[in-house]
Amino acid sequence: MTSTATLPTKMKAWTYAEYGKSSEVLKLETDVDTPQIKDDQVLVKVAAAGINPIDFKRMAGMFKVMDSPLPIIPGYDVAGVVVKVGSQVRKFKEGDEVYGDINEKALDHPTQFGTIAEYTAAAEKLLALKPKNLSFIESAGLPLAMETAYEGLERCHFSAGKSLLVLGGAGGVGTMIIQIAKQVYGASKIAATSSTGKLELLKSLGADLPIDYTKQNFEDLPEKFDVVYDAVGQCERAVKAVQEGGHVVTIYGAVVPPATSFLLTSDGTILEKLEPYLDSGKVKPIIDPKGIFSFAQTPQAFAYLETGRVVGKVVIAINP
Repeated sequence: MTSTATLPTKMKAWTYAEYGKSSEVLKLETDVDTPQIKDDQVLVKVAAAGINPIDFKRMAGMFKVMDSPLPIIPGYDVAGVVVKVGSQVRKFKEGDEVYGDINEKALDHPTQFGTIAEYTAAAEKLLALKPKNLSFIESAGLPLAMETAYEGLERCHFSAGKSLLVLGGAGGVGTMIIQIAKQVYGASKIAATSSTGKLELLKSLGADLPIDYTKQNFEDLPEKFDVVYDAVGQCERAVKAVQEGGHVVTIYGAVVPPATSFLLTSDGTILEKLEPYLDSGKVKPIIDPKGIFSFAQTPQAFAYLETGRVVGKVVIAINP
């Protein structure tokens, strides 16, 4: 491994030593050991960390059977600078600006040492070089949501000319599904649900038919869709909106046949595959206007995310 003598042995990190509500269990620790890296990992000085619903669900103990031991530093998404590389790492060098989701399997023993810290360790294969035209904060909001959007569309065999209905179009994953379906796959028509105030955003992202769920039931539309992507947990209704022979994929809640569900497998090559669309601005990170918080405001960031009303993503600026 490369030796970087100036790296601190201790760091600041938000941690929880018991499961529960974020407002009750999250604590700022100032003398946490800086993570040690394995041969296939890099140490990243964290500039920003995106947070996702999986973070507070994990914190609440919903996945404790499959979790790493407590205490845990939360956070899947990271953007930052490589400060140390393992002996087998070939893709990155010290000083590289990178981003990614550091947990390969979303719920299979996610790391004890997440991204809401001054430093985090991540496997080389889970990261990609940060797009040059995006800030660390913008980049930190992308990996888990963008990869989830992409993997779900792949599992549905989505392709050019197909129609799509997105449930939860204004959320972190939903905003990515619309853009990727339109720009990467060439969807023929995209419908998406949101509340009244978010319909214009859906249009701006590429939705042809924004549906106000407070006024209209999407399953009552005469039109049915080749693919329905449920990003909110309404599978029972989702299956009523799909064409015969079409696909329904869900990422939350109970699964009703013929729908299928999946848990994300993080992969830096997906980020690399989508980079041209980020570079050109065809796919954009969507950060909630009130969604950027300082490291000290991490509990407030979680409180905001937990309202369920976030547009796009919430990001914590750590060393921006």
